[in-house]
Amino acid sequence: MLGIPAGELAWLALAIMIGGALTGLLAGIFGVGGGAIIVPVLYEIFRILGVSEDIRVQLCVGTSLAIIIPTSIRSYLAHRARGTLPKGILTAWIVPVGAGVLIGGAIAAFAPGALFKGFFAVMAFLLGAKFLFAQDRWRIADTLPGRAMMWAYGLFIGFYSAMMGVGGGAVSTLVLSLYGQPIHAAVGISAGVGVIISLVGTVSFMIAGLPHQALMPPLSLGYVSFLGVALMAPVSALVAPYGARIAHAMSRRHLELAFGIFLWIVSTRFIVSLLP
Repeated sequence: MLGIPAGELAWLALAIMIGGALTGLLAGIFGVGGGAIIVPVLYEIFRILGVSEDIRVQLCVGTSLAIIIPTSIRSYLAHRARGTLPKGILTAWIVPVGAGVLIGGAIAAFAPGALFKGFFAVMAFLLGAKFLFAQDRWRIADTLPGRAMMWAYGLFIGFYSAMMGVGGGAVSTLVLSLYGQPIHAAVGISAGVGVIISLVGTVSFMIAGLPHQALMPPLSLGYVSFLGVALMAPVSALVAPYGARIAHAMSRRHLELAFGIFLWIVSTRFIVSLLP
């Protein structure tokens, strides 16, 4: 790290701050943690810093989850202040989402990076299609399912999020909208889910990376780089409330279209990254 020119470090710092600003806007608008931007930005930064390919993706995912913590908290609080969030959903999801994160974190610590990218690309494309072509009749039911099904959804959301280093907003928003929850309420609840995922995921990735501590860059604990957190998290958290303000200024259909386009862009980016 000390051998990197000051000018190059300045550009890296600027890239981190821009990525943090975009992350905060996405968190506020869509209820997502912004991991789709954080992970690739950090990947390039750690590549330039010479971090081993064997642990680079895992380090990006763990650091992404840590960065999402303050962003998700501010985004959730901003949405809750609007007074449109249904009560009880987060309570029902705390345990299963947390368990899913622990399972996904254990697998992600040893799985290849291509698995992360492929899984996310497929999920983002399918979710984007739902929101781009959404119609009111695209519903499973008009009310939320029972406890067993809510647990199953929670486990999957947590697992998916830990595998990708994201806040789970895309999947949780989809689930809630398929069961008749208004899009703005679904986005706000998704931000709250991101708080659970980021907290549990950060701790699990710290622990999972301890056996590889010798390969980590300075100021890291397990698969979490505190340098990346310190540079990106404050900017993303600061911008998140402005994203929430934008979300509530948009119509339901416009928010759905914007969400779908965002997901397809992310899907395309990951698919291209998998090409030889």
